[in-house]
Amino acid sequence: MSANPQWDVSRALRVARLFHLVCGVRDACVTPFLTLYLRQLGLAAPWVGILMGTKHLIAASWAPFCAFLARSHQKRRVLLTASLLGSAGASLFMVLVPPLDRDPGDRRCNGSHSLTAEGPPPGVALTGTVTLASEPASNSAAGALSLPRERSSGVAGTRGFGEGPGESGQEPFSYPPSSSVGSTQGARNRSGVLHPDTPGVTDSPLKGAFRVVSPPLPLFAGGTALARSANQSAAKGDSRDLGLSLEGLQWTFIVSLGSVVFWELLTSPLEQVADDSLYEYLDFVDATDRYRSLWVWRLLGTSVGVCGIAALVGPLDCFLAASGPRGVVHFYGYSLVSTLALLVSIAFPVPVCRRREPSYRTVKALSLVVGDPHLTVLALTIFLTGGATSAVQNFLFWQMKDHGSSELIMGFSVALGLLGEILLHPFKAPLLRKLSRVGTVGLGLGCLAGQLLYYSFLWNWWSVLPAQILSTLSHGALWWAVTTSIEHLATPGTERPLSALFRGHVCESGASLGSFVGGFVVMRFSLPVLFQACCVLLLLWLALFLSIQPRLPQERKINYSKLLAVEASDTSDSEQGTERDWLVKAMREEHSDWRG
Repeated sequence: MSANPQWDVSRALRVARLFHLVCGVRDACVTPFLTLYLRQLGLAAPWVGILMGTKHLIAASWAPFCAFLARSHQKRRVLLTASLLGSAGASLFMVLVPPLDRDPGDRRCNGSHSLTAEGPPPGVALTGTVTLASEPASNSAAGALSLPRERSSGVAGTRGFGEGPGESGQEPFSYPPSSSVGSTQGARNRSGVLHPDTPGVTDSPLKGAFRVVSPPLPLFAGGTALARSANQSAAKGDSRDLGLSLEGLQWTFIVSLGSVVFWELLTSPLEQVADDSLYEYLDFVDATDRYRSLWVWRLLGTSVGVCGIAALVGPLDCFLAASGPRGVVHFYGYSLVSTLALLVSIAFPVPVCRRREPSYRTVKALSLVVGDPHLTVLALTIFLTGGATSAVQNFLFWQMKDHGSSELIMGFSVALGLLGEILLHPFKAPLLRKLSRVGTVGLGLGCLAGQLLYYSFLWNWWSVLPAQILSTLSHGALWWAVTTSIEHLATPGTERPLSALFRGHVCESGASLGSFVGGFVVMRFSLPVLFQACCVLLLLWLALFLSIQPRLPQERKINYSKLLAVEASDTSDSEQGTERDWLVKAMREEHSDWRG
C-alpha cells in the first residue's frame, strides 16, 4: 500500500503543518477577544456568560456528532470545505449585531480627549440618582464638570474603547459612554478624572465626589445603559427611556446569541474532522508517530495571530468602525484567514480508502471511563479545570482592560503562555519521570490555582505578564500527564476516542458550566471574587485528588491487551523473538514487585 503514489507522506505532512498554522492564526483573530467585543456591544457579564456557555456546549456535543457523520458517509472533504466557507461568512454576522449605543464609534479617532467620568468595575451598576458631595466651589475637579452630551451606550467602555469628544454640553447627572467600566491606569494618566464613590473602587483621589442613591439594576455592561435612562426618568418623571434601553438589551442579546450559535455550528466540527482525517491517512502507512508533532504548528499560528490582529486593531478600526463598535477588525481578519485556510484545505490529506472501525467508539470510551476509577477521577479533574479555565478565557481581558491594558498587551500575554509551553515540551519526559503522572497533574492544578489568585490582585496593565509563565505548567504539563495516563489506561483502539472524550465532551462541558456560573458571579460580586472562588475550588479538589490516590486500585504496569493486539505479520522473526524476550522480562519484573 505504501507503494501507491497517493500516499505521499512528506507532502501530506507539509500541507498539514501549513493548515494547522493557518487555523491557529484564524482562531486567534477572534476567540481570545470575543468576550471583549461582546462587552463593547453593551452586554454585561451574565449575558456574556450565557453566550460563551452556549458556545462551549455546542462544541461539546455538535462537533463529535458531525465528525461521526463525516466518517460514516465519507464526506470529510465536503465538511471541511463547508465549515471553512460557512464560518468565514457567519463570523461577519457579528459585525451586524446592533450595539446598545447606536453611535459608539471609537472616540479616539476624533483626536480629542476631553474630561470623562470613569465608572466602577463590572458588576457595580450605576443606575440610581447621582448627587454631588459637598465640596468647595473652587474645586475645579468636582465643581466644574464638562461632560460630553451623548447618548448612554451601556458599553463597558475603557480607555481605548471609547473616550468622549470635548463638547460644550453639561450633564452633571449622567455618565457618558466611556464611563461604564473605568480604566484605572487611564485615570491615573489624566487629570480631573472623576471616580464614583461605589463599593469595590479604591485608590480614588476624589473619593466621595459621587454616591449612588438608589439600588442598581446590573443589566448592562457596567450598568451604565440604564444610568442615563434612570437619571432622565427621575428628572422628567417617566420611564420611556428605561423601556427603550431594556428593549435594546433584549434585541442585542438575541441577535448576538443567534449569531454565536450559527457561527459555532459551522466552526466547531473543523478541528476534529481534520485531525481524524490526517491520523487515518498516516495510519494507513504506519506513520502515526509523525502526527504527534503537529500541535506545535497550531500553537505557533495562534501566537502569531493573536499578536498580529491586536496590532492591526488600533489603526484599522478608525476606518472600518467609524459608526460601529470597536473590534470589527477581528471578524474581518477571521474571515480573510478562513478563506486562506479554505485554499490550503484543497490539498489537505483525506484518506480515500475506508478502514472498518466500530461506530460505537465513543460509547466504549465512556464505559471505560465509568468503569476505571483512575479515569473517573481524571475526568472530574478535567471537568473542573475546564470550568476554572473558562473564567480566565472569558473575563481576564476585562480585568486587564480595567487596568488600562491595550489589546496588544493582551495578545502578547496569550502568546507568552503558548510559546512557554512549546519551549517546555522537551522536558516533558523528565518531568513525568520525576513527578509521576499524579504529581504532574497536581502541579498543573496548583499552578492554575496560583494563576487565578494572582489575577484577582492585578494592579496595572503589565502585571499579568509574570503569571502567564505558569501557563506552561497549568495547561501544558497538566495535559501531558492526562495524555500519558490515557495512553497507559486505554484498551486497544480506545486511545483516540478517550482523548477526544476528555478534550471535547468533558473539558468543553466544564467550560460551559463555568461560563454560565461565572457571569452571574461577576454580576453579583466582582471579577476578583470569581478568580478567587475558582482558586479555592481547585485547591480543594487538589487536596481531595491527592488524598484519594492511595485508595484507588493499583494500576497494572503491563497492558497485556495491547501486547496481544500486536499483529505478528507486522514484525520479522527476529523482532518476534525480541518482543517475546521483552515480555518475559517485564512479567518477571512485575512478579517480583508483587512478591516484594
